[in-house]
Amino acid sequence: MFEILKESSLRIKTGLAMLGVLFLVGLLDNLFVTWLFLGVVMLFGVSEAMKLFGSERNLIYLVAGFTWIVAYFYPNPQDLVFLFIVLFASILSYKQTFDKKLFLPLLYPLVSFLFLFALYKAFGISSLLWLLAVVAGADIGAYFVGKSVGKRQFSPTSPKKTLEGVIGGILIAVFFGVLATLTTNYDILLIITISLLVAIASVFGDLFESYLKREAGVKDSGDILPGHGGILDRTDGYLFGGIVMFILLKLFA
Repeated sequence: MFEILKESSLRIKTGLAMLGVLFLVGLLDNLFVTWLFLGVVMLFGVSEAMKLFGSERNLIYLVAGFTWIVAYFYPNPQDLVFLFIVLFASILSYKQTFDKKLFLPLLYPLVSFLFLFALYKAFGISSLLWLLAVVAGADIGAYFVGKSVGKRQFSPTSPKKTLEGVIGGILIAVFFGVLATLTTNYDILLIITISLLVAIASVFGDLFESYLKREAGVKDSGDILPGHGGILDRTDGYLFGGIVMFILLKLFA
């Protein structure tokens, strides 16, 4: 275990720095600050996605930025997804052709960030902290359990990810999820269920990011975060997990 920690020192330092920023945003618990923080992260994520999809066009920045501004004022940011569907369906019907490279960076990660902001608007900062605890638990658990006892490959998409690591990460994620919601009024069975499903979703969010990187022939989505890679390398689990948590809380909470 000591050797694993030593090998991961840079990763841990960067992770602690990111946690510090997240803690400050959570402490402030302000709509504008949260919107601004998520928006900045979203734009970095869109930039990385454009490189992965090979679709570097300034129009994508304009659409993403305009959509994010509208999301601040619109009561249900997740509904803006339907505007994309109408817009691109209209382009397709008019031109009888469709440039998927223009659409994909808006589908991933912009749509997911809209759901993260919608999660905050609907359920407050506690929901984002819950999400953070679950996804971080799944990621940390999978890394250390996989390094320690992992033997069987989980998926060819991510050869280093082990089945033992994934299972250990999910269990730790559920535990972290319970700890993060001790001061809430949610039923314990609901907390465990949502934490479990969000943790599973985060695993596949990470797997999807691995798939995109393999298709693009790159190791990381970027290099802005020392020891971690790019923004998408760190937010992939949240981009899937946030959607699942929003839907489940809307359905059961």
